[in-house]
Amino acid sequence: MGETKKTRRKEGFMQAVLSLMFSQVIIKLLGLVYNLYLTNKDGFGDQGNAIYSGSYQIYALLLTLSSIGVPNAISKLIAERTAKGDHKGALRIFKVALGTFAIIGLIGTLFLFLGADIIATYWLNIPEAKYTLITLSPAVFFVTVGAVLRGYCNGKQAMRVTARSQTLEQLFKTVLVIILVELVYKFTNGNTVWMAAAANVGTTLSIFFSFTYLLRFYRITRDERRKELKETVNYQYHNVKSIVKRILSVSIPMSLSSIMSSFNKNIDSFTVVRGLKKFMTEEDAKAQYGILGGKVDTLTSLPLAINIAFATALVPNITSSLAKGDKETASKRVSFSLMASMLIGLPCTIGMMVFADQILNLLYPAQPEGALILQISSLTIIFTILDQTINGTLQGIGKVMTPATSLFFGMVAKLIVNLVLVSNPTFGANGAAIGSVVCHMVAFSIAFTTLRKNIKLELKLGNFLIKPLIATIIMAVCSLFIYNVLSGIIYSSLATIIAIIFAVIIYVIAVVALRILSKEEFYMIPYGQKIYKILEKLGIYRKEED
Repeated sequence: MGETKKTRRKEGFMQAVLSLMFSQVIIKLLGLVYNLYLTNKDGFGDQGNAIYSGSYQIYALLLTLSSIGVPNAISKLIAERTAKGDHKGALRIFKVALGTFAIIGLIGTLFLFLGADIIATYWLNIPEAKYTLITLSPAVFFVTVGAVLRGYCNGKQAMRVTARSQTLEQLFKTVLVIILVELVYKFTNGNTVWMAAAANVGTTLSIFFSFTYLLRFYRITRDERRKELKETVNYQYHNVKSIVKRILSVSIPMSLSSIMSSFNKNIDSFTVVRGLKKFMTEEDAKAQYGILGGKVDTLTSLPLAINIAFATALVPNITSSLAKGDKETASKRVSFSLMASMLIGLPCTIGMMVFADQILNLLYPAQPEGALILQISSLTIIFTILDQTINGTLQGIGKVMTPATSLFFGMVAKLIVNLVLVSNPTFGANGAAIGSVVCHMVAFSIAFTTLRKNIKLELKLGNFLIKPLIATIIMAVCSLFIYNVLSGIIYSSLATIIAIIFAVIIYVIAVVALRILSKEEFYMIPYGQKIYKILEKLGIYRKEED
């Protein structure tokens, strides 16, 4: 009976992870579609990306200040009350949060709308970004309120609702961005400024559609809430002031990490164009920033989509497990998530370094510049992926200030590196990429040290680092050999695709052959039991092994 419950818990956790993972992969792929469209679009390119990305980073910073910590904070608080049977208390937390953050979101919208001209001219040093900021301003309100709704769904373990809302948002965004930019292109003869503004109109409309989906879900689950309210036990009444204080005491520390992340991106917005203008033209400087903010950021963030599911699902699951006193389950989930993060991040890092030039030529044939910047930036992937999982764990166990603190020190390191290197002709935009690597190395080191002090990790150096590194090297050598052989026979773009496909296959085979995952870890994966039995029959794993 106990074993069955434990299995269900594992499956529930992994189902939540897979649901979020699937949605995040779809989201990033759709994001890549419109990024490819915009970058390769006549009249847009790297300079259009500079206008679009610069304004988006300011919007993202405002969004972080108003809402980013909210989903995890609300999910944590609701998961705590729900685990103790206090459904009435959980609902009250949600309603108070909804009213509070609706006001905060409205203030953020007005600030962006009224301050667009000043922000574009004096902060970004890109006056053309004014209209893109104005078109993004309504989105701040809808995302802020939507964040509370997502937090409620996550706290109730309804991860699929969050996943669907995010997927729908990105689907609408991709379609609307392409349609609106095409219309503006035709009516303005390819005006870059208006095309960038049109792209952000698509972003705002898609966020509104996502918000309405979440609101609809909340309305159609009224009967379920009524039933839960009748079954409430351990209800603790708190007035509005104390609830707001409690929400902010959790969300602000959680937001600080995301605030630091947004400031990290905005360091490039504030320093790259200014620094590069010291030894190149303004147009070239904007193009270099467009490479960083458009192509490189898009590509290096793709692997994070797979891993962010673990970080998101860990917060309510660890909180719930610890609230029930089940430290063993919490420890196993954290260790497994870190192992999965390493297995995801390492091959993506090395693969992007090895195939940087080929990937850019494949995806951005009209604007293929930036291979060295991408190679350097790809080193951030492994540190960022591990940091995602570690930060989700730290938030789940109550160490909500550590992610913010670690990223703050990383951000300071990046600012120093940017100021020193970007204005140096020897480094230029590569200096900003180096700054990002230093930033995430510092942040990871601090966060991982704190994690080890607070939770028992079941990680062996051989399985966690050495074997994945061996598997990655095997993958890189074999796939590069395949590319070099094929590129002399077929088109380079086709050779790149085939080499990447074989890289994935070779890596999976290497991971299995090296027996990196244990029997228990296989069992935590959906259908893992069946996979493990097949591997036993093949003789890769012995039946007596655990």
